[in-house]
Amino acid sequence: MIEGKTSTGFAFSIDEKVLDNMELLDAIAESEENLTGISRACVLLLGKTGRRQLYDHLREEDGRVPVKVVSQALVEIFQSCGNKGKN
Repeated sequence: MIEGKTSTGFAFSIDEKVLDNMELLDAIAESEENLTGISRACVLLLGKTGRRQLYDHLREEDGRVPVKVVSQALVEIFQSCGNKGKN
């Protein structure tokens, strides 16, 4: 289990097996050209409940969840995984 916290204070816990998933890699690659890949990567990495918790954590006062902020959080989460996230 990989546990950590982003710079904004979002605490996460990820089963290491989740990182060994070609669909996760596809979603990350897809996000380079199509931002919907970010949403899919969130679900594959954190699960639906975890994605909702991340979005709620990052939600702005006007109710929006900025794409850039979610992307930055995902980068931090992957960085926290260190070598365990590399196949």
